[in-house]
Amino acid sequence: MITKEEFERLKQSLPLLQNAGLQMEREFLANAYYARIPASRDIFAEGDQANAIAVLLSGRVRVYKIGETGREITLYRFGSGESCVLTANAILSRQTFPALATVESDVEGIMIPADVFRDWIDRFDTWRSFVFALLAQRLANMLLIVDEVTFRRMDMRLANLLLRRGEVQNPIKATHQDLASELGSSREVITRLLADFVDEGLIKMTRGKIEITNRDALTSRAVV
Repeated sequence: MITKEEFERLKQSLPLLQNAGLQMEREFLANAYYARIPASRDIFAEGDQANAIAVLLSGRVRVYKIGETGREITLYRFGSGESCVLTANAILSRQTFPALATVESDVEGIMIPADVFRDWIDRFDTWRSFVFALLAQRLANMLLIVDEVTFRRMDMRLANLLLRRGEVQNPIKATHQDLASELGSSREVITRLLADFVDEGLIKMTRGKIEITNRDALTSRAVV
């Protein structure tokens, strides 16, 4: 059970609930529960049963895969007002979770039990629309990842990743291993490419930080 205050916070993060109706609000209050999960905690490992799904109030979760060689690749992240599409799929298909999910920054979330989640899909149009929109958005994002991995060179993908992160902070706080895990590559490959970018005057590097010094040239490198 969640409190009225927690439900009001969720309504701010999830606009669909502002017009969800009294019955759905009652069921949220009766069936959902609040959870706080610290950074670096694993939420799911591959093969886990999905007994509940979270809608986040704050924080961020990374969902990723690890290959047989030990390399990682990020599938997507989700944050405030969002939920995990692979958890939704696991609940609806009654299968196990197919990846890993780890908290990157402290999470507050409203948890919905799996049986309640399935029931709401059947009975509430607003909830069903939210879940289907989530599935469509994440499917499109994951197709972009497949396209990048299959058809784009690693230097282009790395340049694009640096540009995206540079919009949030510059210098970028990231290790070579962080970038490798994000792109499904090895640290050695990323280190070599970053050294090339330094030689070309695109970036500067210090310990744990990467500064974009020529954004226009790096943008050209991302699309060549």
